[in-house]
Amino acid sequence: MKIYIIGAGAIGKALAVFLKINGKDVEIIRGSVDDGSSYYEEITLSLKDDSKLKAEIKFNTLINLPVLDGLIILTNKSFGNARLCEKLKGKIHDSPIVILQNGLGVERPFIENGFQDVFRCVLFATSQRISKNEVNYKPVSASPIGVVRQRKFSVEAVVNQIDTPGFGFTAEKLIERIVWKKAIANCVFNSICPLLEVDNGVFHRDKETFSLAKRIIKECVVISKGEGIDLESEEIENQVITISKMSDGQFISTLQDIRNNRETEIDTLNFEIHRIALKKHMENFVLETKLLGDLIKLKSALSR
Repeated sequence: MKIYIIGAGAIGKALAVFLKINGKDVEIIRGSVDDGSSYYEEITLSLKDDSKLKAEIKFNTLINLPVLDGLIILTNKSFGNARLCEKLKGKIHDSPIVILQNGLGVERPFIENGFQDVFRCVLFATSQRISKNEVNYKPVSASPIGVVRQRKFSVEAVVNQIDTPGFGFTAEKLIERIVWKKAIANCVFNSICPLLEVDNGVFHRDKETFSLAKRIIKECVVISKGEGIDLESEEIENQVITISKMSDGQFISTLQDIRNNRETEIDTLNFEIHRIALKKHMENFVLETKLLGDLIKLKSALSR
């Protein structure tokens, strides 16, 4: 099965290299660009043991592809999903979609537009651009994939297509709980770190910053329980510390987006938590979460 990765960011490039090295037919589609260009680039991955991997990857745009017959992986920014749905209509027939994005509700546009085989992945790896053709990649653990909507393909079949020794995936039946757990952790990293302009390691280094993180986690867990997701603050606090210890020197994608004058994904994090809270008349439970989201929105707008 051919694999199309929509999104030419650091994660998309890292995944493409691992797939290509493992013998897969893979192509990166630049989802926000549709100028008809196509070209090859040699992408270099710098790994945590200081070794490097290289592979020549084809880059393309959707206008060149009347049909996407294969497995489609979304690593693009989630704020572009609604526009992407419109572009993919008529190009996808039986092709399964794997959404490899942060946040809550990112699959909603694909469900509302009738896409049939939709899977959600929670990413447990970090990747950061070093230069145009080189990215730094650090795996944490195998990234779970679960079913959002299923007609023809099983989650096991999807995992078998993209699982590699260096960039691992695993099938997961209870994906919604993992989505919420990671989303709450991301509400912490993607709001506090960009506002302080510090790396992800700050939470294990600074007690006061972690104290703020714990307040955000506590607010979000109240909303998760209202949605029937049984989470405890302590397990997410432990997750934040674990990620933080592994991420000294790594800067969160939201800070990278602000510095590069790009839109952020805060709408699917802090603001999605607030939207759910509003629906349940619980908005007073997420005041700090919403405030940090507002500040990120302002900082992003000012940078652009």
